[in-house]
Amino acid sequence: MSSVDQGTPTRDQWGTKLGFILAAMGSAIGLGNIWRYPYVVYENGGGAFLIPYFVALATAGLPILILEYSLGHRYQHGAPGTFHLIREKWEWLGWWMAAISFIIATYYVVILGWVLNYIFYSFGEQWGEDTAGFFIAEFLGTSGDGDPASFWEVGSPQWKVVVGLVACWAIVYFILLRGVKRGIEMASRFMMPALIVLLVIFVIRAITLEGAAEGLNVLFTPDFGALADVGVWSAAYGQVFFSLSVAFSIMIAYSSYLPRKTDLSNTGLVVGLSNASFEFLAAIGVFAALGFLAATTNAQVTEVAGSGGVGLAFIVFPQIISSLPALQSLFGVLFFVTLFFAGITSMVSILECVIAAVREKFDIARTAAVNWICGVAAVISLLYATRGGLFYLDTVDHFVNAYGLVVAGLLEVLLIAWFAKELNAQRDHLNAISYLKMGPWWMASMKFITPILLTVVVLYSIWNEFKGNYSDYPTSGLVFVGMGGVVLTLLFALTLALNSRVPHQLDNVKE
Repeated sequence: MSSVDQGTPTRDQWGTKLGFILAAMGSAIGLGNIWRYPYVVYENGGGAFLIPYFVALATAGLPILILEYSLGHRYQHGAPGTFHLIREKWEWLGWWMAAISFIIATYYVVILGWVLNYIFYSFGEQWGEDTAGFFIAEFLGTSGDGDPASFWEVGSPQWKVVVGLVACWAIVYFILLRGVKRGIEMASRFMMPALIVLLVIFVIRAITLEGAAEGLNVLFTPDFGALADVGVWSAAYGQVFFSLSVAFSIMIAYSSYLPRKTDLSNTGLVVGLSNASFEFLAAIGVFAALGFLAATTNAQVTEVAGSGGVGLAFIVFPQIISSLPALQSLFGVLFFVTLFFAGITSMVSILECVIAAVREKFDIARTAAVNWICGVAAVISLLYATRGGLFYLDTVDHFVNAYGLVVAGLLEVLLIAWFAKELNAQRDHLNAISYLKMGPWWMASMKFITPILLTVVVLYSIWNEFKGNYSDYPTSGLVFVGMGGVVLTLLFALTLALNSRVPHQLDNVKE
C-alpha cells in the first residue's frame, strides 16, 4: 500500500506467497496442537470425535479463517482499522481482539521459557524420577506445591523460570524488530520445515516403541455414543476455533501484508488442512508414547495419560523420555525443540497483530511499536514467573479463551453477516481473486451455522462455570484474575476506540 503523505513508510509486505503460508501455518500450529488436541480427541469419543471435528472445520473454522483473510486483504489494516472502516463504532471489537492477543502473549512466552529450560534439562534427564515434584516444586517453586488453596501466595520470581523467559523475549524481540519480510517470514521459512521434520522423526520413534499399538487403540477406538453429547460438539468447535488462530486478529493482520493479487481461498484451505494434519500426526505420536509408558510401568494407558496441557509436556513426557531403552537425552531434546519451534512462530504472530494495530492507530515506526509492546508485555510476564505464577497462568488462559476469543469471534461474524451486511462484499472480493469460489455453503455458514454454534459453545462454557470452581481455585481468584483479565481487555478496547480516528495514511484503502 502506498502512502498518502510524503515521507510516510509504505506498509510491510510478505516477500512471497509461500512465506505468508508458512507464517500463517506457524501461527496456527502451536503448543496446543501437540499437548491439547490428543486429549480433546481422547476425552470426547476417541475416533468418533473426528466426525464433529471435521464438521466444525467445514462449518466454522475454514469459513471464518477465509473471512479474516478477506477482511485484512481488502482493507489493508489490522483488526481495529478494518472494523473502523466497516462500521466506525465497531473499532472497539478489533482492539478487543488485539488486547486478548496481548494478554495471551504475556503468559504464552512464559511457557516457551519453560520449554527452553527443558531442552537443557533433557541432557542427563535432570528432572530425576519424580517429574511432577521437579516441575511443580523445584523448577516452578509453586506455592503450596500446587495446592489451589495457595492461590494468593504470589511469592518472588523464580530465577530458573526467569532465565528461560528472558531468553525467549530476546528471540521474539529480534524476530519482530526485523519486520514482516526479514523477520517473521525468514524465521517461518526455517522453523516450519524444521518443525515438520522433527515431528515426523518424533512420531516414527514413538510408534516403534513397545506398547505403542495399545496407546493408539485407546486414542482412536470410537465411542459413537459420545456424538449425542453436546459437550463433545462444543469441544470440537472450541478446538478448531483456537487452533486456527481465528478471532486473535492475527490472520487479519497477516493477510493485510499480502499483495493485491493473491488467491485467498486456496491459501486458507492449505493452512487450515495443514493445521488439522499436524494435529492428527501429533496425536499419533503422543499416544504411541503414552502406550510405551503404560507398557513399561505395567499400567493402563488411561492411568498414565492423566490430562492434557502443561502436565503432559513437563511431567508425563519426561517420564516417557527417562523410560526409553536408549538415547534418552536425544529424544528429550527432539521433543522439546519441536515444542519450541511450534510455540515461537505462534508467539511472534500473537504480538505482530498488536504491533500492526498500534502502528496504524498512532502512526509510529515499527521499532517504537515493538519496543513498547514487548517491553510492557515482558514486565507483565514476570507475574507468571512468581511462585503463584502457575495458578495465574492457568486461570487467565481459561477465561480469556472461553469468554474472550469465542465471544469476539461470534461478534465478528455477527458484525459482518448481520449488522454491517458486508458478507456479499467479502464474498465478491474473495471470488474476484481466488480460484476456489465461495458459494452458498460459505454464506450459510457465516450467516446461520457459525453464529448458532458459537452461541452454543459460549452458553455451554457458562453452564460449566456454575458447576464448580475451575480447578478448585478460590472464587476470589477466578473473579479478580480470570474474569478481571477479560474485563480489563474490554475496557482497554473501549478506551482506545473512543479516539476513533484512523491514521491518514490508511484512509484510502477501502474499495
